[in-house]
Amino acid sequence: MTHSHAVLIVGGGLVGASLAIALDRAGIDTGLVEATPPDAMPPVFDERNLSFAEATVNALTALGVLQKLRMPPGPIRRIHVSRRGDFGRLRLDAADYGRDQFGQVVVARDFGQALEARLGELAHLTRYRPARFVDLEAESDGLRTVRVATGDGELRIGAALVVAADGTGSTVRAALGIDTIEHDYRQDLFVARLRAARAPDGGAFERLTDDGPTALLPRGDRHYGLVHGVDRDAADAVAALEDAAFLARVQSVFGWRAGRFEAVGPRSRYPLRRVVAEHTTAARAALVGNAAQTLHPIGAQGFNLGLRDALTLAELAADGGDPGAPALLAAWATRRREDRTRTLAFSDGLARLTANPSPLLRPLRSAGLLALDGDRGLQALLAGGAMGYRGDVPALCRGASA
Repeated sequence: MTHSHAVLIVGGGLVGASLAIALDRAGIDTGLVEATPPDAMPPVFDERNLSFAEATVNALTALGVLQKLRMPPGPIRRIHVSRRGDFGRLRLDAADYGRDQFGQVVVARDFGQALEARLGELAHLTRYRPARFVDLEAESDGLRTVRVATGDGELRIGAALVVAADGTGSTVRAALGIDTIEHDYRQDLFVARLRAARAPDGGAFERLTDDGPTALLPRGDRHYGLVHGVDRDAADAVAALEDAAFLARVQSVFGWRAGRFEAVGPRSRYPLRRVVAEHTTAARAALVGNAAQTLHPIGAQGFNLGLRDALTLAELAADGGDPGAPALLAAWATRRREDRTRTLAFSDGLARLTANPSPLLRPLRSAGLLALDGDRGLQALLAGGAMGYRGDVPALCRGASA
């Protein structure tokens, strides 16, 4: 063994980097294993548009990350949800809840650059990059030993707690022997920047169809972030469309609520799968982010949930003592259970219900949308979830200062 840390994070993406920053705030000696070299960004920091719930905005501001964004985020002040072929709609306005916004939209590339700038300021972080996880050894003398491959050979790194933040196909999760429950939604998601005749004014739209959601998120650069779901069987044909034909398709699905669509940027494509780990802890190990659960993007819950997982873990570790102790990991799993269970159920249930083409469901969905649009109590529950307040929320998410 050549190195040892209190916490070793495998994966330097959205959640892994955020966790490293939160741990440094508590003065915890942390190692971060990253696949990309110092002069490159992880692939996850691309043109995707991230919808940050209010709780996420609170936390990332307290951690000094959002202040480093090069482009101003786009505020989400209103939310409009409808389904093609169904009656009714749901409208939420942040002003009705005494708030200026429900959250913010940030481009993943810009967020990655802000995280990188903040990581460079940390005093208690050692970065291993480029490095690739090889294997995990059994616990011994209060440590788990991780083997990583680097350009200079293999390292053995010991840690009281190993955190898997290495994504949907987590190799750390596999090495721990944790099984997953998986579901393929048979949909592909196209993501791009879109310009409409009317610039965004704080409105976020989600248009649900048999083939998946189409959403417009208000960015801070006078463009929308487009998310367009299509049936897997049609995805190759959609990918081959010229920009004008692609815009016409999206306009036909979405309608004219945001005006005429005028231009679209480069498109990225992602298959939609639900991958949920059966357990989020093992001996001196924890899973966070997509390694713990990869959700359908409907409702924009994935990163927000993963960040709350990470911040709760950092909060417990900050109390001192052994960060990988069984009692601490049990307490973490207990604190996260309600939020994780409710968010997983909401995301999956909504994805399956809204994509079901059965004509028998249409009147039920329409009645549900009409009921939600007229019931302030039900709307308040949805708004609270959309802002990231489910279950036992970390203090930083509630607005505690750093």
